[in-house]
Amino acid sequence: MAIGVAHFAQRYEEAKTMLLQSLDERPTWAPTYRFLAGCYAHMGRLDDAGETVRQLRAITPLVIPDATHWRKAEHRHLFLSGLRRAAGETT
Repeated sequence: MAIGVAHFAQRYEEAKTMLLQSLDERPTWAPTYRFLAGCYAHMGRLDDAGETVRQLRAITPLVIPDATHWRKAEHRHLFLSGLRRAAGETT
């Protein structure tokens, strides 16, 4: 998952590949679904993003977590904006 997260900021295709591999190893790890959903959303693959959010909701009701622990505001924004778009939020 960590490699996928490292790619998340600029290399969505590589991030997606790593995150899918991570889900093969830990299929119930919610953070991976969150990053994957955001990745799909930023790639414009909203159907895949929505499906990933549906899978996430089967694991936890918490789709969009508090991300205040992220030091860099731009990274926090990138993560949250993709996740919100994947979840179908307009803001």
